[in-house]
Parts: sequence; structure tokens; C-alpha cells
Amino acid sequence: MNIAILALQGAFAEHEQILHKLGVETFQVRNLEDWQRHKDGLIIPGGESTAIMKIMKDENLFEPIKKAIEEGLPVFGTCAGLILLDKQHLGTMNIKAKRNAYGRQLGSFSTTDTFKGIGPIPMTFIRAPYIESVGEGVEVLAEVDGHIVAARQGKQLVTAFHPELDSDLRVHEYFLNL
Repeated sequence: MNIAILALQGAFAEHEQILHKLGVETFQVRNLEDWQRHKDGLIIPGGESTAIMKIMKDENLFEPIKKAIEEGLPVFGTCAGLILLDKQHLGTMNIKAKRNAYGRQLGSFSTTDTFKGIGPIPMTFIRAPYIESVGEGVEVLAEVDGHIVAARQGKQLVTAFHPELDSDLRVHEYFLNL
């Protein structure tokens, strides 16, 4: 298995480390040439969604990534990646994200809560969004304080939290099983 990790900005190295612990090959995508390599899935990491979106467009990655996801490429978006997959950005997932829902950097926090199909897991939120609403075909996988923080639609998985910042590998394993 070979997973592409969008490495334009944000926490891409941490995802790479987790996948290597699971014995999965990875490569970083920084431009269109990188994107052309064979991949079995894509991770869109946390970071600054506006910056990532701008660089995706500048590097002519926006349309090829959107098309690949629409054609069934498994994708896992964390934090900013969740925002990028919503209706207002790439538009591949039937969700509406609320950006910076937990406030500024000082509003960052960690908790443990239940992830459907996995059980209790650590969740680290950093200037995190949450999912304001879900549409048809979206399965809610986790909620914290009444807010949706993880969901799945087909082969698309999103989390508002950063599983790559904790030692628990189960959310990444969940993605790999898509």
C-alpha cells in the first residue's frame, strides 16, 4: 500500500510517521509531478486551510485531487483537511464545516471520547473546526460536547482532531481499511 500525503503546509510529517509505524509506504505531494505517482489513498493534513487551498490551486493540484476523490480514491482529512473536503471547498463530502469552532490557539484542548467502531480514543484539537451539518450519505463517527468531530462518506474520512499527534494508531488503521 502506498499513501500520498499532501505536504503543502501543516502536520504532514506526523501522518507519515504514523503510517510508517503501521508498515505503510508513503510519499509527499508538493506539486503536480508528485501527484502523478501511484497511490492507494490520500491524507490531507491539518494546517491552515486557506493556505493549503491557495497552494493547491497555484500548483494545479485542486482539480486532479478533486477528480481522484470523486472517482473513489480513499481520502483522510484531519482538521484543515476536513474543511477542504466540505461543500464549500473541494466539495467531495456532503458536510458543512465550521472553521476555528473552538476559538484561537488558546482554545486548543485534548480529551478522550468514543469513535464509532473503535471505542474511546484520545482526541487533540488545535484551532479545530467541527462539522456543523451533514447531508445524505454521511455517517457520524464521533461527537464531543454535542458537536460532530468525525464522519465518513464512502471512502472519505474526516476528523476535526489530530490523531497523528497521539500514539493511538487506530484511526489511521480505520482509514487504511477503507
